[in-house]
Parts: sequence; structure tokens; C-alpha cells
Amino acid sequence: MEIREIDVWDDALMKRFYAITRAAILHERAGMPIWSEREATVMVRHQEETESWTCYGAFEGEAAEQDAGLDAASMVGAGFMMLPLLDNTRFAWLAVSVEPERRNQGIGSALADHLVEMARAEGRTRLMCEMNLAFADRESHPYRQFAEKRGFTLANTEVRRSLPLPVSHEQIQTWIDASAPHHTDYRIETFTGEVPERFLPSLVDTHNQLALDAPTGELEFEAEAMTVEAYRDRMVKLEAMGRKVYETVAISPDGDVVAQSTLGVSVDDTENIFQWGTLVRREHRGHRLGMAAKATNLRAMQRDYPDRRRIITTNAETNAPMVAINEAMGFEPIELLAEFQQIFDD
Repeated sequence: MEIREIDVWDDALMKRFYAITRAAILHERAGMPIWSEREATVMVRHQEETESWTCYGAFEGEAAEQDAGLDAASMVGAGFMMLPLLDNTRFAWLAVSVEPERRNQGIGSALADHLVEMARAEGRTRLMCEMNLAFADRESHPYRQFAEKRGFTLANTEVRRSLPLPVSHEQIQTWIDASAPHHTDYRIETFTGEVPERFLPSLVDTHNQLALDAPTGELEFEAEAMTVEAYRDRMVKLEAMGRKVYETVAISPDGDVVAQSTLGVSVDDTENIFQWGTLVRREHRGHRLGMAAKATNLRAMQRDYPDRRRIITTNAETNAPMVAINEAMGFEPIELLAEFQQIFDD
């Protein structure tokens, strides 16, 4: 068996890479959302200035020989490495996937060792991996054992929650009306697609604070360094993936975005809506801007997509303010997202 970087522009290799990844992610998680093949392919092909994605395959047989052309049919394992390029440059995100019927054959171990080696060669000293776990298995799941055996330790635990849709118009309006008296000096606005140019600098700056402000357990992130140009490129990428973005923001009296909530809608997933970041800047908290932004965004999205069945979101167990908002809106826990890290000396 040979571990090789794969050409992400080779359609046959990417199709096999996605099939392996999908089978691994959905194992014992039937009905959970997953990126479509198109979304995953665009994600790794459209390289951004903010991050770099590299895909690897484990190959068996003659195709594993150094000079042989890679045969998609001989790929038996898949993995990727994502490196932040503008900020948090100590980190590397790693993932390994093996189809259930091929597990316990050393494929995952070989891929994991190779990815760690590649990340270390890039000078990364904080290596991260994520795992979806059932609540009952949080201490003993084989995925956790696999990670800990390779020197990774649990650093943060997030809870994935879902909100059944539709939510009645009356209920959404109740949330909006209850929060409104607390932020009479602010404007709440929703944008789909392009955000007006005048709001982009403060919107991007607010997005950049999310990694710093959201509780992340033992993970020590710095603020992101996305630029307005990089944000525009991210929107182009999301459009190519078939995703529509709903961005609801709170605008302060001086005209800056000081809070935001983002929903992602996938053309390829006709059931789920994805709640991405929600953040209120520290100096503007206490005005119920988080609830106002989330509820207003929900109203706008649901008006356009009345047939979607649920919203999926993830928050750290220790993120009390956001957990309280989600619980008040009816989000229910469905599984854990456990984040592991391995630290090397700088």
C-alpha cells in the first residue's frame, strides 16, 4: 500500500475519494447531513488565499508504485489536510476515512501517520481532527480510541443540534418583537448574495472575531485575518458549490456591522439548512442582537425555502449564551462533535 497525494482535478480520483469519505462519515449515522460530491470537489479545487487543501489516497496494487498512474479503483482510503494560510498558522486540520468493510486493515493508521508527517513538514505544531460521536459513546467510541492511540487528546466538545422546520411565522415574530425593545438604536438587515460594499469591512472584521470569541475548550485560536477580497472570493466559492448564503446583521448607530448570523442553503441538500456563525461583538452585547439576528435570518430563509425540514447547528458545550438562544428557539441535541489535538513543541 502506498499513500499518495491525488490530483483533485482528476474526476475519477475525486469520485472515488468522495465515495470513501461519504461511506466513512455516514457509518452508523444514517440520515445525518453530508456535503454533496459537487460541494466537496469545489471545496478542494477552489484554492483560497485563506487556506490550502491537500487530498491523499491510500492505494493498493500496481497503482501504488511511484511511477504508475493512479487507478481510482485501487484507492482504499482517503484523507485530507487543511492548512490556514493567513492566521492560526500553527494549526493543521487532518481527516482520515476508510470504508467500514475495510477497517482494521491498517489503512487508517497508515493515512494518519502520513498526514501527521506532512503537517509537521509544513511546520505545523497544533494538529487537529474532528469526530462525530453519539452521546452514549463519548468516552469509549473507537474513533476516540484511534485518535488517543496516536497522541491526540480531547480538546473541545461541541454539541450538534437540530431545529425542526417550519417554525410558525407567529413564533418567529414573537422572538423578534421580544428582542426589539433592547436594541432600538440598532438596525437589523438581511442580505442574500452580495452584501453592500459599505458594510463589508465591519462585517469581515466581525466574522474574524468568531474564532477568538467563541468558546473552544483547550484550543487556543487567534482572530482570523480574512480580508474583504478574501471574503468576496469565499462567496464566489460558495456559489460554485451551489450554496446560497443568508446574512443577517445588526448595524450600530455609527453604521458598522456589530453582530451577524449566517445561514447556508445547499441546492444539493433539499432537507437541511445549516446555521453557521452567530456573533455579537463584545462591546455590543446585552441588547439581544443574537436572538434578533437569528430569528430574522430564519424568517427570511424560511420564506424562500418553506419545504426544508430542519436547521443544523453546532456549539461548544460551554458556550452558555448561544446554547441558551438555541434552546429557547427549540434546537434539540442530536450528537457530539469532538475535537482532538496533538501539540508539538514550537
